[in-house]
Amino acid sequence: MFRRKLLVLFWIFIFLFGAAAYGKEFELYSPDKKIKLTVDVGQKVLYSVFYGSREIIKPSPISMAIHGQGRLGVQPVITDTKTRSVHEKIRPVIRVKSEIIPDIFNELSIVFKGNFGLIFRAYDEGVAYRFVTRFKNPIKVECEEVVFNFAGDHSIYFPSEESFMTHQERLYEYLPLSKIPEKKMCSLPALVDIEQGPKVAITEADLKDYAGMYLRGTSRPSLHGIFPMFSLEEKQTRDRDIHVKRRADYIAETSGSRDFPWRVLIFADKDGDLIETQMIYKLAGALELKDTSWIRPGKVAWDWWNANNIFGVNFRAGINTETYKYYIDFASQYGIEYIILDEGWYVLGNLMDIKPEIDMEEIVQYGRVKGVGLILWVVWKTLEDQLVEALDQFEEWGIKGIKVDFMQRDDQWMVNYYRKIAREAAKRHLLVDFHGAYKPTGLRRAYPNILTREGVIGLENSKWSEKASPEHNVTIPFIRMLAGPMDYTPGAMINSQKKNFKPVFYRPMSMGTRCHQLAMYVVFESPLQMLSDSPSLYLKEKECMEFLADVPVVWDETRVLDARVADYILIARRSGSDWYVGAMTDWTPRELVVDFSFLGEGKYMAEIYMDGINADRYGSDYKKSASKLSSETRLKIKLAPGGGWAARIKPEKKQ
Repeated sequence: MFRRKLLVLFWIFIFLFGAAAYGKEFELYSPDKKIKLTVDVGQKVLYSVFYGSREIIKPSPISMAIHGQGRLGVQPVITDTKTRSVHEKIRPVIRVKSEIIPDIFNELSIVFKGNFGLIFRAYDEGVAYRFVTRFKNPIKVECEEVVFNFAGDHSIYFPSEESFMTHQERLYEYLPLSKIPEKKMCSLPALVDIEQGPKVAITEADLKDYAGMYLRGTSRPSLHGIFPMFSLEEKQTRDRDIHVKRRADYIAETSGSRDFPWRVLIFADKDGDLIETQMIYKLAGALELKDTSWIRPGKVAWDWWNANNIFGVNFRAGINTETYKYYIDFASQYGIEYIILDEGWYVLGNLMDIKPEIDMEEIVQYGRVKGVGLILWVVWKTLEDQLVEALDQFEEWGIKGIKVDFMQRDDQWMVNYYRKIAREAAKRHLLVDFHGAYKPTGLRRAYPNILTREGVIGLENSKWSEKASPEHNVTIPFIRMLAGPMDYTPGAMINSQKKNFKPVFYRPMSMGTRCHQLAMYVVFESPLQMLSDSPSLYLKEKECMEFLADVPVVWDETRVLDARVADYILIARRSGSDWYVGAMTDWTPRELVVDFSFLGEGKYMAEIYMDGINADRYGSDYKKSASKLSSETRLKIKLAPGGGWAARIKPEKKQ
């Protein structure tokens, strides 16, 4: 009997000890208490997320396998915990959405036996977590377990990918989570549409020295993270295409003492919150440049989309010195900061072999006199092969920036390549625009010379497909753009309704109306914003050019007035004392009401660009008008199918 009591006491002790060691539960609330993140440390680390009283993410495991170190997060032993609350302000070098970014969050850090830990953050707009390790020697990360177990079978905007060799330029499939099989994957961000709200975006931040994350289905309401493994063998098939032929059985070889990328969930009560969020920037690594005074955002006259279709001149248009001097004259006339020389200025495969029709020094000098800088397009692999020689030559010429294209990967090596290009370009005071690129994860905070990047189906697609449709155009600001600026390259002056649109490679047009294109300059964020069409057409469209010349590319304040994912957007942005308003719709014509209560005291004058009465038949039809406004004004506006509306608003000058 006595032995039996001892045995019972022994097992009670073991149970209680186990509960103490493996049964810890922590709660972390957002500053406004609306979001609750719970962390359960038992046999595994599990996290859950609640929005109000509603469970959004059911218990989901977190772990990471390190070669020779076992699986971090399995049978974990806590050695320390810390919490902190932060209430700060960030003043971004390049103010994409606003001059000041409030950085307010609560944080929980859990340190585990075995030289690793987890950090959890809760913002009013979402939650994030990341691994940290403190090993003395380099490590190999064999796998990372990232799981999002949703509490219901919600639908998702899912940018399906066929492989890890991708430009991440995808349309969004809208389908239930349970209909996504294990073999189906997508790039990020992806957006989960929870019935009766909130919407939840999934992405990552502060990606460095590691592979980018994708999501795969499970045929259940659950998504799992997957990663391109470390590249061991590659094959080059063109100047720009490097295919991975053999991969390792690990994600990354990296420093043993480091912070890993954030796994991010962004919540939105209102769809417009997805546009206003700056959570990725807040989670990103700090500024690494000492001098940023030379970084100059601006607009760019672009040659490639319009196929150099200039007319009314006495020289042969093409990739030649006279054509680019014409671009410079146009840019100078309207105060456009840059022109770009896209594909064709050098012999592919050798950046030092300039086409004989191009006199680079003459073009640069002509631009210098006219106050217009040059940006050069380059293939990433050619740049990698000639990095120091080419960048030194660009600096000697006086080039202002580079457009680096066709990377098409985000395994560890390629992720590190982006950082290297940002760093080497900054040494020579060069801006960077990444094309053929993966989604932004905040690198622009550390290197603000990275002004924009692609990773989006943009206007170029109208040269060969119908993908850049108005519906797509009012989807990407809520999903792709929440990760960071996107180089969509707007500005088409030949505009077509759905029934008479046709992809024409050498004389392209856009889908939707003229005002749909004008509104993009307010709605779409890109501190290096393209003017995609021919200068000859812009010179004929003087009213539109008055707007395009004035519209800023960076903003002091952003307010989404009304919006619905994949349907429409109505947004106001402020630069100094001036406001700009942009509205866009899908193929459905709409009436919206603009509430001007965001204006300050006093009277304002607005120049308004609206769809013309026949814009539903002839996409380029528009009307310009002027109107007096105040903060009490409520204005009903009409948008044609694929339509838009744009306004430039200035305080009325006092007599």
